[in-house]
Parts: sequence; structure tokens; C-alpha cells
Amino acid sequence: MTPGTADSPIDTSRPHPARVYDYLLGGKDNYPVDQELGEQMPAMAKEAVAQNRAFMHRAVGWAARAGIDQFLDIGTGIPTRPNLHQIAQGISPAARVVYTDNDPIVLRHAEALLVSTPEGATDYLDADVRAPEKILDHARTLLDFGRPVALSLVALMHFVPDEDDPYGITRTLMDALPSGSCLVLSHFTKDFLSAEQDKTDEYRSSGISLRPRTRSEVARFFDGLDLVEPGLVTAPRWHQDAPLPENTGATDSFYAGVARVA
Repeated sequence: MTPGTADSPIDTSRPHPARVYDYLLGGKDNYPVDQELGEQMPAMAKEAVAQNRAFMHRAVGWAARAGIDQFLDIGTGIPTRPNLHQIAQGISPAARVVYTDNDPIVLRHAEALLVSTPEGATDYLDADVRAPEKILDHARTLLDFGRPVALSLVALMHFVPDEDDPYGITRTLMDALPSGSCLVLSHFTKDFLSAEQDKTDEYRSSGISLRPRTRSEVARFFDGLDLVEPGLVTAPRWHQDAPLPENTGATDSFYAGVARVA
């Protein structure tokens, strides 16, 4: 773990995406300001974030079964069991995972992310996705970039505005990974939301940068990569080894996909 950052102050006067997400998942690591914003979200928001996390579980499980045993998870969020390393190491006990986030409250919960199997390893870096080279430099201390790595950008890039070049950040990260690696990405969209369900303005007015993107805009994150089946779909519809669940249209507010480096 990166030393010297555990005492970073936690701002409880403004909502934070990781804490709002935690609240919507039914967690307890949030504050009244986060709960207030969460309560402004439409009723389907709690189901939507649960389906998004379920996508992460399925996609990581698929990657591990496909033989990938190294994972770089950026935008980790507050630990909610099962965490990514628990999914990966449950399939491949020797899997290695580097978690990255830049929220002090996530850092204070990092111990939960560092309980690895004896055969594997986990690490945590306090860093912002907008510093991809810093993240890559640290990840190389635990991960072997000569072998495939799964990069997880789950429910993250919609917090990166266009002026910060989210596509360039993603390319920098993926360009560092060898053939056989993959990108696991989900992204908030307004494509299926009614005017009553769209709470983008409420998020932005709270001080949280939020940039919903259309399907074609999300597809750009996968440029130059080979999408695996079922392609870029809404999160509940991304299934590999299980039947498609019923009523998948109820929570269509995240696009999700997995793509390989050729």
C-alpha cells in the first residue's frame, strides 16, 4: 500500500461518488450528504448499481476462467464483498490484483482489499485514473506486464469529463498491456432514461462531475480491441455462462462490455 496517505481528510460536507454508490448498494460507509443525494435518485437506481456490480462479478469470473490471473482495478470504490480479488482468486488462487482509487475513505478500507489467498497477492495504490503512467508504474511492481492483464474500469469513466481525455487515458492504459489482455468496462448512460429518471443535473449540482455517454460514445473506449460476446450491451444483458435474466430492461442505465487485446 502506498504509505503516508491514510490520514488524508474525508470531506463529509459534499457527496462523493464512491459513498453514494455504497449507499445505493445498501452499504454503511456513507454520510448524510451521500444519503441525501442517493435518495434523489430514481427508484431503479439501487437495482441498476447492483446489476452493474453483478456484471463486474461475471466479467471477472469469465476472465479468470479464460486463464487471466492478473487484474488492475481502477476506481475500486468502497469494498463490498465479494470484491474483485475474491472472485478472481476463487477461480485462480494465485491471481494477483492491484486496486487503485483516490478517495481517502476507500484507502481507509484498503485492508479489506489486501486479504489475499496464500498463493496470490493484492495491493492498493492511492491514485487518480487521470495519472495513468503513475498507476502503470506501480502496477508493474506486482503484475508481470509480459503476461495478460485484465484492466477493470467499472462505473468509472463517466466521472471523467471530455476535457480530461477519457479515451486517451484508456488507450494509455491498454497500450501498456500485452496480447491476450482485456478491458472490462461499464459506463453510465441516459439512453434509456425518461426525463423523470434522469438525475444528471442533481449529481452535477452536488459537485460531482458526471458525463453520461451514448452507446456510440461508450463504444469508442473499445476502439482497436476485439469485443467478446455478447458485445457492448446493457449491464444485465452481459452474460457468458448463464442464461439471460428476465426483466433486463428495468435497469438499463449502464453499458458494459469486455474486449481483448489481439
